[in-house]
Amino acid sequence: MANTVRRLAVAALAGLVVAALAACGSGGEGPNPSPALVPGAAPNGRLTIGIPFDQPGIGLKDGTSYRGFDVETATYVAKALGVPESNITWKETTGAAREQLLASGQVDLVFSTYSITDPRKQVVDFAGPYFLAHQDLLVRRNETEITGPDTLNGKDLCSVPGTTSAANVIQRYLGRIRLKEFPRFSDCVQALADSQVDAVTTDDVILAGYAAEPHYRGQLKVVGKGFSDESYGVGIRKGNTALRDQVNAALKQYVADGSWRRALGITVEPSGYRIPDPPNPGTA
Repeated sequence: MANTVRRLAVAALAGLVVAALAACGSGGEGPNPSPALVPGAAPNGRLTIGIPFDQPGIGLKDGTSYRGFDVETATYVAKALGVPESNITWKETTGAAREQLLASGQVDLVFSTYSITDPRKQVVDFAGPYFLAHQDLLVRRNETEITGPDTLNGKDLCSVPGTTSAANVIQRYLGRIRLKEFPRFSDCVQALADSQVDAVTTDDVILAGYAAEPHYRGQLKVVGKGFSDESYGVGIRKGNTALRDQVNAALKQYVADGSWRRALGITVEPSGYRIPDPPNPGTA
């Protein structure tokens, strides 16, 4: 009887070990678990994906590695399309280059805080949205005069050409604001830290990442008065509806299985940014 009990206990323990190993191997605890393939996905494919290289928490190149929410999202979607991370080629995209990179076929997808707008829909297709941000302002920590866009009269404001942030300022505030444009937001942020401009404008989630960077920590702050809604979509070459539908299916899965929230938890939330409710992919 004792031997029988002992054998049952050993068998039960072995079963628990196997189950634990299986759970560890599933990837379910990480930000990018191995997702189910979407319909039509072909395993072991390849993708070239455009991301920002200089946005902390969103898309940042660090030596030969890449990190940030757009990177996590792109990696998950690629896996759902049958493309392992090792088969992704990352390409830097700046605000003004995104449409051209897609149209020329230099990239297959763009994950680059790419706000969905009607004018852009005339040039590219979008999957998503996969995040909702708001345009805001980044200022120096001791700034007291600038409390929102209506207090920028006569100030030097920095943004990046080809972005909705720059377009919003030109349309709504130019004439009262001196707009300076640099190729990258990292250039704008450095100019702000060096007192060459009075504020930087782009989406709040991007600004929060810069403010939390060790190099700028304690020097800069986000005003916290958003004045637009920016729905992020995945840029796809115009007319490729099959790929768009596959990416939408992957994004829906990304939100449903908890990976969307986990990815934000390790990339964006440490900056102190308040995570919004998940979007409804497929409504772009």
